[in-house]
Amino acid sequence: MNAHSTSGGLIHWLRNLPLFLLAFGVLSLSMIVPSIHALVTENHTEARVFFYTAVLGLVLFTMIGTAMAGQVLRQSHIGPLLSLFALMIAMPVFLALPLYESLRTTTFFNAYVEMVSAITTTGATVFDDPGRLSGPQHLWRAQVAWLGGFTMWAAAASILAPLNLGGFEVTARAEPGQARVNANLIRRTDTRTRLFRIIGALMPIYAGLTLLMWVLLQISGEQSLTALIHAMAILSTSGISNVGGLEHANSGLTGEAVMLLFMAFAVSRLTFSTDTVTSTGDRLYSDPEIKLAVAITCVVPILLFMRHWLGAFDVDQEANFSDGLRALWGSVFTVLSFLTTTGFTSAEWGTAQNWSGLGTPGLILMGLALVGGGVATTAGGVKLLRVFALYRHGLREMEQLVHPSSVSGARGLGRRLQKQGAYIAWVFFMLFALSLAAICLLMAAMG
Repeated sequence: MNAHSTSGGLIHWLRNLPLFLLAFGVLSLSMIVPSIHALVTENHTEARVFFYTAVLGLVLFTMIGTAMAGQVLRQSHIGPLLSLFALMIAMPVFLALPLYESLRTTTFFNAYVEMVSAITTTGATVFDDPGRLSGPQHLWRAQVAWLGGFTMWAAAASILAPLNLGGFEVTARAEPGQARVNANLIRRTDTRTRLFRIIGALMPIYAGLTLLMWVLLQISGEQSLTALIHAMAILSTSGISNVGGLEHANSGLTGEAVMLLFMAFAVSRLTFSTDTVTSTGDRLYSDPEIKLAVAITCVVPILLFMRHWLGAFDVDQEANFSDGLRALWGSVFTVLSFLTTTGFTSAEWGTAQNWSGLGTPGLILMGLALVGGGVATTAGGVKLLRVFALYRHGLREMEQLVHPSSVSGARGLGRRLQKQGAYIAWVFFMLFALSLAAICLLMAAMG
């Protein structure tokens, strides 16, 4: 009875802590994993660095949590959003400590940027040579990205969806008049309660898919650590690799086929959950995001294949069917990888260029990454739902050119979008483009 009351009191204490502090405690505890890996591989220096940083984080978490015990936190709609922002900007300061202390050949700013890139599942690295980092350091990068990806999985349903943000602002639930319904939902269930419930529902799915993919990649011939890092990179769409990409992996075509299958979870929320209103029904074929992703994944590789096939005539390689099929596979995998903002390039991607002697414009891949994956997934970009809203608006404008007096009606897939969905999507796209231009200018100014 005492044990039950103690565990109940602990759970109650945890539930009343700020979300940022809870995330701090979880990330501190997760440092034990690379510490154990470093200990097993007899890298005692890195094992101590990760373990001591984990102990420091857990001590700070316990002290701050104890000091805040009994305090009643104010509930606000902006609070969870600020917690997410702090998680992506401030938390990497602490996460960079073990990487900086164990590497000792880089600046703290580089380590901080690396952790920001990881926790936001961006995956861009400041270390061009993967051999510069050890196994535990690569595992830590992939682990932070994996936890960051799950954070977005959970935050999408518990924080963004009730506030009609993160892509939900273009759906019919964000129509004027629905705000009162959403506000009542928020008042009935506070953010912390929703978050705990959603974490309990989604974590087994997220961890189970990662474990399954890890096993399948090992069966494909991949080394255990590389298979685990690639599995976490695919589920979180971070594209982090400890070997420099799939062209240096051992899993080959079989491993890429496994990865392609699991990339589908970044295309639409419906592939793993129905906890958000992202479709007119609960069937995958009714989801416009999946239809748009399938269309892009089919059309773009075919166009690339035809371009290289025509180029192969100039070098008398058009009859080399094996290279042609490998080039087609490389295009399909790479297109879906960049569409989901994973960023992995197929090992056969270079086959197309060797087959035809033509280079593939990188602008195509950049455009796919800008489109991005599904709403409420780990993928980044503008998101397929916003692109679908702009597509529907374009069709409607062309209909009015032919029939100026026609009246629009929400039919089929259009019922999931609100009337001003295209306008909101266009505003977001312009903000996205302006942000991209500003960052490009800043990077160019810094050389």
